[in-house]
Amino acid sequence: MRGMILGAGKGTRVKPITINIPKPMIPILRRPLMESIILQLRKFGINELAVNTSYLAPVLENYFRDGIQYGVDLCYSYEGEKVGDKLIGKALGSAGGMRKVQEYAHFFDDTFVVVCGDAWFDLDFSKALEFHRRKGGLATIITKEMPDEMLTRYGVVSVDEQQRVVGFQEKPAVGSACSNMVNTGIYIFEPEIFNFIPANQSWDIGGDLFPELVRRGIPFYAQDFDFQWLDVGNISDVWQVTADILNGHISGYPIPGKEELPGVYVGINCQIDLEMVDIKGPVVIGNGSRIETGAVLRGPLVIGQNCYIQAGATLKHSILDDYTFVSGAANVDERILHGEHCIDHQGNHFTLDEIGAQWILQDTRERYVPDEISREFINVSTGMNTNVKSSTRNS
Repeated sequence: MRGMILGAGKGTRVKPITINIPKPMIPILRRPLMESIILQLRKFGINELAVNTSYLAPVLENYFRDGIQYGVDLCYSYEGEKVGDKLIGKALGSAGGMRKVQEYAHFFDDTFVVVCGDAWFDLDFSKALEFHRRKGGLATIITKEMPDEMLTRYGVVSVDEQQRVVGFQEKPAVGSACSNMVNTGIYIFEPEIFNFIPANQSWDIGGDLFPELVRRGIPFYAQDFDFQWLDVGNISDVWQVTADILNGHISGYPIPGKEELPGVYVGINCQIDLEMVDIKGPVVIGNGSRIETGAVLRGPLVIGQNCYIQAGATLKHSILDDYTFVSGAANVDERILHGEHCIDHQGNHFTLDEIGAQWILQDTRERYVPDEISREFINVSTGMNTNVKSSTRNS
């Protein structure tokens, strides 16, 4: 069966993580979101997949390539143009991107699935497809019930007693939602849907296509299924999803590493004495990382690959990017460390240069720390010097 993953968005609400990677590449427990999506689709025989790309397209395309490593076939539809030696992205919207794929070689010749590239799910597609075929509409929207305070973030769907969609609101104002059922960005379509998507213009599924179908009285349906759905729409979602998985609130999402202690997952080729390090899970430690005795680790905590955590460092409720060196003079609490950026769980961020801490959090591939130099202790969680002296050393 064929499907499409929507991957052309810029992910502006997830910056600064998406400064250097497109949104579908956001790592959750060190695995790009789109990788987990591909594996879920493959379970149900959805193994021929088109992916539309635009923003930082080569990053995504060079990572996933033709998909053979995942047991699927991937092809790409780039939205934009090359000007000189630069790619200039110009996204066509989710529905416009679908139409571009279809116009190229009529890829969608039967019932097909479309999913957003920024949410993990464990939907049973066999049940969803059975519902879609029984109803016989042009489209089926997979929905989830949400509390009132969350409705402004999503497209809200209202249906009649036959589950036919009769109203669709894209991100309604507070108190104006037509229901509590939100669009998850998981769709099933028939090829005839392209009769309602105009050519050569930006066109969105939720903002344009569905309201147009409602206006015309075209039958399509929505159904709420019992499944887990992890939407990563902004920075706070990145942390909350990670914490929910590690705290056991989400089942089935793969946690990397081997569980060496209760709630402590350690990758291969790591330097760590678990009997001596002050550690309390849930903690994930990536392959090739070095944790010195004297470090303090408190979960939920994710440490990337090839990190080096010095004795004296304290890490709590945080996510560390690959190749991160953390000095023994650092206290990192409720932060996502991504490249040079320190990001709190609400999305506020600063760079290491801005707080004079470029020496305290570095890239392990280029780090050089002189012997026996005295440094001010820096609390990375607040960006403030606390005037406690610490000594660092070469390694």
